[in-house]
Amino acid sequence: MSGSFEPSPACGRGWREAPGEGKAPAAFSSAASPHPQPLSRERERGVPRERIVAAARAWLGTPYIHQAAAKGRGADCLGLVRGLWAELYGAEPEAPPPYTPDWNEARASEEPLLSAARRHLVETGGPILPGQVLIFRVLTTGPAKHCGVAAGGDRFIHAYAGRAVIESALSRWWRERLAGVFDFPGAT
Repeated sequence: MSGSFEPSPACGRGWREAPGEGKAPAAFSSAASPHPQPLSRERERGVPRERIVAAARAWLGTPYIHQAAAKGRGADCLGLVRGLWAELYGAEPEAPPPYTPDWNEARASEEPLLSAARRHLVETGGPILPGQVLIFRVLTTGPAKHCGVAAGGDRFIHAYAGRAVIESALSRWWRERLAGVFDFPGAT
């Protein structure tokens, strides 16, 4: 499922309270998903970047389902990152609040997706490395509402609305919309 990617305004990105929207059914949460045994003490020992990319590639083809995080059954972009966290470390550090699937909204004074990333991941500088979490502002004047995982070789893995988790080129269009680059804790 690799290839070029054309942005879709219905891709569904980021954490933003959405009154009246419920979470994905429990069957689509990472807690209900059968994951391999989490690697013990990964934060202390380190998580090889190759392991993160391999784990992300195992999600390829997972159908897009807004607010879901279940490998092979359904995920959105945040669900992919949440599911990887669960595979690497066990329980998620926090449950996301309901969020809208829209990219086309005004930038809030708060940035829930970036704030959550800063609480639980390690913000980096320098070149993009495989296994890093990439956060994007699809609309340059909008909030950060899309994320994926760098796969190396100018490619990244993310969930595409109406399709599935795919691997795409990290093209100039995407690079211009980067809002943050983060490591999973202990990435080596």
